[in-house]
Amino acid sequence: MLSAFIHIRFLDVIDIILVALMLYQLYMLIRGTVAFNITLSIVSIYLFWWVVRALKMDLLSNILGSVLGVGVIALIIVFQQEIRRFLIYMGTRYMDGNRISFDKILNVRFDSKSTVKIRSVLKAVMQMSQEKTGALIVLKKKSNMDMYSQTGDVLNAETSSRLFLAIFNKTSPLHDGAVIVENDKVKAARVILPVTEQMDLPPEYGLRHRAGLGISEVSDSLVIIVSEETGHISISEKGVLQKNISSKALKEKLEADFS
Repeated sequence: MLSAFIHIRFLDVIDIILVALMLYQLYMLIRGTVAFNITLSIVSIYLFWWVVRALKMDLLSNILGSVLGVGVIALIIVFQQEIRRFLIYMGTRYMDGNRISFDKILNVRFDSKSTVKIRSVLKAVMQMSQEKTGALIVLKKKSNMDMYSQTGDVLNAETSSRLFLAIFNKTSPLHDGAVIVENDKVKAARVILPVTEQMDLPPEYGLRHRAGLGISEVSDSLVIIVSEETGHISISEKGVLQKNISSKALKEKLEADFS
């Protein structure tokens, strides 16, 4: 009886490995984003539902079961654009031409803390602020930003203040949009970001500020915004926008997050 209970087939091992790999890839895609928090909430409700069912609390079990059943449909309706973008990204991430790229699927990464060339970023931001050159810079932390990088031009260039100034120059074809910085690389330029849906923002906040606030709502990135009208520097993080940031405060923030 005991030997039959602990018998494990070779296919069972493969099954466990595939599930673990799938969960890991899902975690790498949604970590640091709002989707991760939503997933945790759904899993928590699901586990609580199982506990309630095991305790035979029929009324609460039926209510939670109904919430889970309707909740999945509601999430699909509310996040239909995000789901569509996610599926398109999955297709481009794990497909190489017309075939599946197993190298990308099996690529397991253990990322350390993001490091950014603070001096280059700070120097460029301060010069653009003095010259009133509009800029939108997204500094990646843990969130996977590949989905947004694909909306612009992927550069993977070494970070330098000259590169930032060249990108955001008003005559540059790359200046219209955001720049995503990943570690010491400028990952992509001319990136399209999701715009916040907050309705109570001051009227002086234009599309650049709204996009910076929007990406900070769905990721853990630090966003630096330079106003084209005033030259003022703002930072956005966790859905909160702070304006008129001094060079000293910006340097301290960058060192605290990326040093």
